[in-house]
Amino acid sequence: MIVIPAVDIRNGKCVRLYQGRKEREIIYGDDPAQMALRWQREGAQYLHVVDLDGAFEGEPQNLNSLKEILGKVTIPIEFGGGLRKMEFVEQVFKWGVDRVVIGTAAVRDRNFIRESVASFGRRIFLGLDMRNGLLAVEGWMEQSDISMERMLVDVQEIGVGGVICTDISSDGTLAGPNFAMLEKVLSSCQLRVIASGGVKTVEHLRQLRALRGGALYGVIVGRALYSGDLKLEDALKALAEGEGAGREC
Repeated sequence: MIVIPAVDIRNGKCVRLYQGRKEREIIYGDDPAQMALRWQREGAQYLHVVDLDGAFEGEPQNLNSLKEILGKVTIPIEFGGGLRKMEFVEQVFKWGVDRVVIGTAAVRDRNFIRESVASFGRRIFLGLDMRNGLLAVEGWMEQSDISMERMLVDVQEIGVGGVICTDISSDGTLAGPNFAMLEKVLSSCQLRVIASGGVKTVEHLRQLRALRGGALYGVIVGRALYSGDLKLEDALKALAEGEGAGREC
């Protein structure tokens, strides 16, 4: 299981939101590229970059920040936020993004996912964001009537590379991951699964790694790293102890 630091961008700044709420924003820096470089220097092997404005507005708004990050770091990046048209997916891949995360468009339009996978294969990941048992869309501002379990059944045969599962009620709270949700996901699909939301401590990471015999592929950590509750070095050391490879597709 790998630890993936999050770099969330809003209005060109590096921020964290509490449960995805715009009014509960904490700004951690004016230069997302420098923040990305910091996590690389501290040992990150992968980065999770999100255009929050893009998620809210329906198309990317911080592509200049993404380009700056890609120009600074050498580790691979997954990117999401407002990628609801093929032209944007193609553009960010052309710039050097390693994989793309599609959220709202995955829920709204299965054909878009099929087209994306047909072009880019397992470099397409789905962002599945759950609130009260159902998937949220439009930057988490709207609730769909689709459960995560149903979505997983629908997309497994499409050929996506994996899924990023977020419990919105946990995101940015440092209250701990939704282990029960992740157990359900891991038991119901054979995709690579990345957990997101609620991580605060090394013990949380150890618990995640233990789920279903080490089936979890990775975990995104955001606020805990920015607040200092969790140091990336400590997280990497903890997971290096007896680490397995995680689930592959």
